[in-house]
Amino acid sequence: MIRKISASAPSFKALEFGPGLNILLADKREGATEKDSRNGAGKTSLVELIHFLFGANASPKSIFRSDALLHWRFEAELDVRGQLAKAMRTGTQASRVEVAGALLPTPTTPQPRLLDGPTKVRLTLDRWKALLTAQWFNLEPATDEEDARFQPGFRSLFSYFARRERSGGFQDPMQHSTEQQTWDRQVCISWLLGLDWTVAQRFQRLREREKQVRTLKAAAKSGALAQFAGEAADLRTALTLSSAKAQRMKKRAEEFRVLPDYEDLEAEADQITGRINELSGEDLADRGLLRELQTSLREEADPGHGDVRKVFDEAGIVLPQLAQRRFDEVDRFHRKVLENRRAHLTAEIKSAGERISNREREKRGQDARRRQIMGVLKSGGALAEYTALREEAGRVEAQTEALRQRLQDVERLESLQTEIRAERARLKRELQEDIRERDERVQEAILRFEELSESLYEHPGSLTIGAGDSGPEFDVKIPSGQSRGIKNMQIFCFDLMLMELQAQRGTSQRFLIHDSHLFDGVDERQIARALQLGARRAEANGFQYIVTLNTDDLPREGFDSGFAVEEHFMDVRLTDASESGGLFGLRFDWPRSSSGVVPPSTNGANAGLLDRA
Repeated sequence: MIRKISASAPSFKALEFGPGLNILLADKREGATEKDSRNGAGKTSLVELIHFLFGANASPKSIFRSDALLHWRFEAELDVRGQLAKAMRTGTQASRVEVAGALLPTPTTPQPRLLDGPTKVRLTLDRWKALLTAQWFNLEPATDEEDARFQPGFRSLFSYFARRERSGGFQDPMQHSTEQQTWDRQVCISWLLGLDWTVAQRFQRLREREKQVRTLKAAAKSGALAQFAGEAADLRTALTLSSAKAQRMKKRAEEFRVLPDYEDLEAEADQITGRINELSGEDLADRGLLRELQTSLREEADPGHGDVRKVFDEAGIVLPQLAQRRFDEVDRFHRKVLENRRAHLTAEIKSAGERISNREREKRGQDARRRQIMGVLKSGGALAEYTALREEAGRVEAQTEALRQRLQDVERLESLQTEIRAERARLKRELQEDIRERDERVQEAILRFEELSESLYEHPGSLTIGAGDSGPEFDVKIPSGQSRGIKNMQIFCFDLMLMELQAQRGTSQRFLIHDSHLFDGVDERQIARALQLGARRAEANGFQYIVTLNTDDLPREGFDSGFAVEEHFMDVRLTDASESGGLFGLRFDWPRSSSGVVPPSTNGANAGLLDRA
């Protein structure tokens, strides 16, 4: 419990807290409008100051590192298991916390011990939070770095009992901040409800693996082989074809012979082909001539003088002896001419045949040489061709290797996806079994929430605890829960239920703080019931319920006849009517943050809020 909050500056209004309900009231000056700061007196600043003393980070924009408060020494006196403990922190050394009393660690053990006198130690912020994790919530921090990931941390657990409006703590019962991650919410609530929080931790590790798989799949869809980024079966086919092509290219390269005079042989082969074509053309002409000569030779015959003589005989004309002699000369002449013609045709035929035979022999010789050259060319090639062949073979081999690697990656991805699905199903079964095994704790939480909500509303609300595909699922419902006021009361009941469970478990978390933001939009009668309920449950379970309220929001009716709300007012009352009336007892300007949120006192009111950055 908190005994006292104080500061080294005399203007600070020291606050002393007692057991049970503690109501810190703030007067709103007369005539203030809705545009004026309702936190100008410092109600919300109290919550931020408690967070500051309990290890919250203080950036350079923090109000506790402003010029006005930089050198102030803030101190919290705490009751830890009946023993006094102190925590002290300043803006000048915001990374350190001075600790004394029951929370002081020994050199060999983190267990609490009470020291006589003012002995104290100065701890780093991380060491202070680790000490609080162990001694405040009885949760030993993991020594192994891997085990320490995604485990409940003090700051997150603590924030459920001191919600901050500036962090979005009053928007959802299950989260203390709009920036709180799913795993942190699941792990912390599991621990606070007494479930096995390590199951939620393993769900987060599974999500980390899924994230890696998504990253690998995205990488597989880019690059030179993006067209092959399909299923393993498609890649296996592409790899088989590419591997076979690479083998063929490799064999061709190994059998290839580089010919130094490759170009000369190609030119000679071309010349031979041209010569053979030329000879074939000449053969064609001679064969035509030969056919004509042979035809002419067959048509040549002796001149027919018998018919001429018959005509003369029939006419009774006897040719003179001279005519007969001339006729014989002519006949001999014609026969001589015919013989000469036949001899000429025979000689021409023979000459044409010899030319054809000679060309046939030359063509056979040329063709043999051409075959020899082509055989040489077929077995090898030029250096440039060999170089191009080797380059192509290398390219195909590289593509084959890339496909082989891609196939391995896809097979690994598919295997991981299969493993993840199996692991998700196994974790869900394990979570279901854990909820069944801890049925008494689950029932207790459900019944406490119902009982608390029934004290506020005619129709009680419900707390649901289940096992989902992504981890533990928690939800609270109160009928007609769409209005802001009823949603805030969901948070009230949920926080009060968690607080009672912590008191029952014996942790040092024995105070619950709600500032006035929780009651915005809540019906006056519900506020009265909530204050009464908080007071009675705090007294029954041995914890503090600290509430900050504006006096004009304090219910005028709705309290039971036996409940005197004024008995729970704190001795200090804040006001924004004067410069010294706020928590810090002074006013100062604080620059607007880069996020655009208006930090405290930009309108001249008393500084009351921690920076919003």
